[in-house]
Amino acid sequence: MSEAVLFVIYRGASDDRFDREYYSAHHLPLVRGAFAPHGLVSLAAFYPAQDNPGTIALCECRFADASSMERAFGSPEASAVMADIPRFTDLQPSRLRAISL
Repeated sequence: MSEAVLFVIYRGASDDRFDREYYSAHHLPLVRGAFAPHGLVSLAAFYPAQDNPGTIALCECRFADASSMERAFGSPEASAVMADIPRFTDLQPSRLRAISL
């Protein structure tokens, strides 16, 4: 089996509420703690270099394999991760599963 990659993307305008400090200091550690036992291998967040409408933030989640990703998002811990989103943004994230070329 090969590693599975998921991008969590927050899209909006530069004036949409997105608390980067909270996201980096609280949400990402929450995700890591919740999903690592289910196969999360690494987690990285990125922000656009310029303030333009479009992507506000992007998170790359690497899991050991596709079944690990499914277990993580189906776990009881996933509800706490999802419930934390309104604490840093009003935007709804979209998920994009990626495959290696």
